[in-house]
Amino acid sequence: MNNQPVETTLYLADEAATVAAGEALGQACLDTGMADGLVFFLGGQLGAGKTTLSRGVLRAFGHRGAVKSPTYTLVEPYEFSTERVYHFDLYRLGDAEELEYMGVRDYFGPGSLSLVEWSERGAGVLPAPDLQIEIRLQDTGRALKLIAVSEAGVSVLSKAVFAES
Repeated sequence: MNNQPVETTLYLADEAATVAAGEALGQACLDTGMADGLVFFLGGQLGAGKTTLSRGVLRAFGHRGAVKSPTYTLVEPYEFSTERVYHFDLYRLGDAEELEYMGVRDYFGPGSLSLVEWSERGAGVLPAPDLQIEIRLQDTGRALKLIAVSEAGVSVLSKAVFAES
């Protein structure tokens, strides 16, 4: 990949559009394959829709249950037939070194997708992301900015089919 990140911005009119965008990203992960694993950083203010987007990603993998933000547990694992999705929320993390004590490096690897909310709190310990996702409130909906910063991220972004909202 050249050193230029690939990016796109979408307007999401409501919660359903946010879930649908997450499903498109999740399906693109499955279509791309996750042989080396994928890492997505999810940024945005409290209540912007990071967990809602994560719910959509998980639906693409087949999860139909509730998806809650793992604010107190730090990580919520979801196991599927051949893939694993780890949903991290580092909002309450006191120090990035705490991630080392929980064996965080074991979560990143082949066949896994890690969705990391508040990734800046894990700086220096977390691996580099494949996709940086920024969600911000805009008008009555949300603006979703996707920045692919690796070859794998470019591949996912190029395969994602987003519905018009």
